[in-house]
Amino acid sequence: MVRSMVTGKRQWAVASEQWAAAKGRQFRSLPTAHRLLLTVVGFTLLELMIVITIIIILAAIALPQYQKTIMATREAVLRDDLYKMRSLLDQYAADKQKLPQSLDDLVTAGYMRELPQDPITGQKDWTVTTGEDPNSTTSDQGVTNVHSASPDTSSEGTPYSEW
Repeated sequence: MVRSMVTGKRQWAVASEQWAAAKGRQFRSLPTAHRLLLTVVGFTLLELMIVITIIIILAAIALPQYQKTIMATREAVLRDDLYKMRSLLDQYAADKQKLPQSLDDLVTAGYMRELPQDPITGQKDWTVTTGEDPNSTTSDQGVTNVHSASPDTSSEGTPYSEW
């Protein structure tokens, strides 16, 4: 008899000669490797392959939707940035009675903290349209509009440079 380390109770050792003799059976011990194989619990290779296959299928379904969502988010940020910069151009022209010469004039005058990054190109490279100031009597030139510098096409089919 052996005392269990878990419960503290006395019990017969599972593969001992005492147990076999008490039951009237002949004891034959298994080699150590076989005894370990019988007691190890785990997953088979087939089970693991099935789980991995299911995960790959789910990822293949979710990845295109994730990419569409990211692109839609970038387009929404671009629309918002263009709207805000255009409204700041109008505010600058109304306050100063002249158009800014560049987008950096909006930053130096305090209308923006910094020039926003184009979400499509990932850089601060905006395409500006210059023209005459409609409110000026001296026909001064300045920034009248701003567009994205990206040559790519949006999900709507229009180029970002035309937004």
